Amino acid sequence: MADPSAESDFLKEFLIPSYILLPETAVDAPPDVPKCPVLVFINAKSGGQLGGELYKTYRSLLNEEQVFDLSEEAPDKSLSKIYINLEKLKLDGDEFATKIEEKLKIIVAGGDGTAGWLLGVVSDLKLTRPPPIATVPLGTGNNLPFAFGWGKKNPGTDRQSVESFLYQVLKAKEMKIDSWHILMRMKVPKDGPCDPIAPLELPHSLHAFQRVSADDTMNLDGYHTFRGGFWNYFSMGMDAQISYAFHSERKLHPEKFKNQLVNQSTYARLGCTQGWFAASIFHPASRNIAQLAKVKIMKRQGHWEDLHIPHSIRSIVCLNLPSFSGGLNPWGTPNQQKKDERDLTPPYVDDSLIEVVGFRDAWHGLVLLAPNGHGTRLAQAHRIRFEFHKGAADHTFMRIDGEPWKQPLPVDDDTVVVEISHLGQVNMLATHGCRSKSMYDPSTPSHHNEEDDSGEEDSVQDEEFRKFGAAETFKIPDEVDISHLS
Repeated sequence: MADPSAESDFLKEFLIPSYILLPETAVDAPPDVPKCPVLVFINAKSGGQLGGELYKTYRSLLNEEQVFDLSEEAPDKSLSKIYINLEKLKLDGDEFATKIEEKLKIIVAGGDGTAGWLLGVVSDLKLTRPPPIATVPLGTGNNLPFAFGWGKKNPGTDRQSVESFLYQVLKAKEMKIDSWHILMRMKVPKDGPCDPIAPLELPHSLHAFQRVSADDTMNLDGYHTFRGGFWNYFSMGMDAQISYAFHSERKLHPEKFKNQLVNQSTYARLGCTQGWFAASIFHPASRNIAQLAKVKIMKRQGHWEDLHIPHSIRSIVCLNLPSFSGGLNPWGTPNQQKKDERDLTPPYVDDSLIEVVGFRDAWHGLVLLAPNGHGTRLAQAHRIRFEFHKGAADHTFMRIDGEPWKQPLPVDDDTVVVEISHLGQVNMLATHGCRSKSMYDPSTPSHHNEEDDSGEEDSVQDEEFRKFGAAETFKIPDEVDISHLS
């Protein structure tokens, strides 16, 4: 039987006293600063009943005030209050509060949508010391936690499982991760409703953004401009179509989607019924990527160039992390010959480059299950632009970090533009030996040493443009049911 006093001493390393969390609370600082003070954010509606059970367990082990239910209060509000209080305490000379801020870490439990929400909020708050974030897999895909070594299966919710996770957080290393800005522009329709948000059912991270100043050239008169951000991937084509069918069915029958294994089985079934495994028969060639859009990329040199897309490609993925569709790695690791001939690098998560990969059909995707298997490597880029013109189809499907939507394409002679560009970075917590690689990690062989050109975005004068999600505070709108975030 475990020693209760030893367990108590272990948990003290994560505890934050109430006066740090709640303003106007009597100061009750313990004699020793905890090694790993944590704020825990849990989507209590994720993972069926698991989210709620996990919430109860964390609250029973830690100070209840340091554990938050995301369905009760948005994280930007919670974090803002805590950091305002920390600043006040520091001005009053509270050294304990200073040490807490220096050591503070965040744990977020939910699907990739929930984790991305927290990362976006931390990015937007522009904190002096942004806390690194550990992600608990509590969704269907769980690409973010898997990429950083936290697994992809729903965790245990008992005391022992939570303590085991806390121990991993205590020993975890910090890594940077790139974030990506996405801009979509489409002409205001001549007929029908002027606001396309409702029928588009856009992801929570992609939303309309109005002109913020007279110098805002990103927002054009007569056009709808949407901006947002992502951490893991943007995809377009048939894979997004399957995801859209899955989310539509889950929205209609949420009671059938409370088990991770059932969700994954349903996803596979939809892949068959939508024709993803027989795309050459069921998927019209007019919807192949090369027919739908003209694609341009910008490498580090700073000029746009056309990207050749093979006519057989039915799905394209712009990938930031080495984890897609529940843990697959579409880019793989290019061999030395490919590195030299095409100037390809391993998929570093902090190199300001996004990997662009194509797939012909689901069978092509299955090569990822084989050793050294990968998709069709198209490019690595600092920016990528899709220009959709009238012609091939009236719509396509797109997806950001697991959240899909049906995107209408031009019906007249105008163009729909989607542009993705590097935005910034945030701190992640990773287990040692995780699959994500840093170009600055001495244990990771570096392909080349180039000067960082991350200042390129400074040519855009809008401060709002540099915010993740391009919002004052990145948050999920009230009308979006957070339980549907994957």
